[in-house]
Amino acid sequence: MITAPTLSSIPLDQLHRDLGARMVPFAGYDMPVQYPTGIIQEHRHVRQAAGLFDVSHMGAIFVPNNPAIELEKIFPTDLQELEIGHIKYSLLLNNQGGIEDDLLISRLEDGFLLVVNAGRKHHNLDFLRNALPSVDFVPLFDKAMVAFQGPKARTILSTLCTEASSMAFMTTKKTTILDYNVILSCSGYTGEDGFEFICGSDHAFHIVKTLLDHEDVKPIGLGARDSLRLEAGLCLYGHELDSKTSPIEASLAWAIGKRRRLEGKFAGAPRVLTELKDTPQRKRIGLIPESRSIPREGCSIHDAAGNPVGVVTSGGQSPVLGHPIAMGYITNNTSTKGLTVNIRDTHYPVKIAKLPFVPTQYKK
Repeated sequence: MITAPTLSSIPLDQLHRDLGARMVPFAGYDMPVQYPTGIIQEHRHVRQAAGLFDVSHMGAIFVPNNPAIELEKIFPTDLQELEIGHIKYSLLLNNQGGIEDDLLISRLEDGFLLVVNAGRKHHNLDFLRNALPSVDFVPLFDKAMVAFQGPKARTILSTLCTEASSMAFMTTKKTTILDYNVILSCSGYTGEDGFEFICGSDHAFHIVKTLLDHEDVKPIGLGARDSLRLEAGLCLYGHELDSKTSPIEASLAWAIGKRRRLEGKFAGAPRVLTELKDTPQRKRIGLIPESRSIPREGCSIHDAAGNPVGVVTSGGQSPVLGHPIAMGYITNNTSTKGLTVNIRDTHYPVKIAKLPFVPTQYKK
């Protein structure tokens, strides 16, 4: 008899159930995918007001002291020049130039904080420890992590934490919310202005309950989180990114520091630097179908002659735009005229779209 794998519970599990969340398995956790109002309403609420996401399944890893030189052997980011209180988007690369994960790296006064994807956190911890045995990697997987996103998030959070009002996108600091210690970052995965904070589980409950008491704040599940990141043109590991895809193919060359390109001393550098110079075999693109049919992950992309030239990696209906959108990969020499996507054995015309689909609202 085959038994289902045991799922871990996030710290605020009971709160989500009390709010009427539909829970689903995700990355080894029981997670809220949506609440009674539904994914579309949750999505629109984040674009118009403020939404709370429980992202405690994500992996925070603390790296004490300042081992920037050692970390740069793995990450292509310029960590030696990363100032205290600032954050960089980065990539964990293997020796073949593929992406093991994408992550945020924050520079704190006493070290670095890595925030990695939920389904990769244990793999990443082992990968990092094996690659850099002299560096101390401290998992903070028992902490709660919450995202607070939307055009009203800054004003609302500032009533509980005055320092939030002046924080710029991709900055971080240790501060307090309701007198509870938190690591607060101005960052997110929606394209909206907003914040993410890490704290003790009990403290998170009181902070989240207080924020939810505000009339403009609603809980948001994984379903809307995915549609929001798709509108923002953001990659999802296992879809746009994997261990064989390079940063250049994924249109993430901007994540590789200028000094790092010149030095070339990071994992996978030969492939990455070659593709920067000579162009990779394929590239990530945005797609807008000319019909109402929605391209889903795995749908093949074809040129005007019907030849397969790529694949869809993410697709869905855009609640803001009111029509389907998708991301995928096509070979670099493909003509963009006459492209189609095969959806259930029918070819539908699609056009290349500039990313993001919906303009971002980050506070610089």
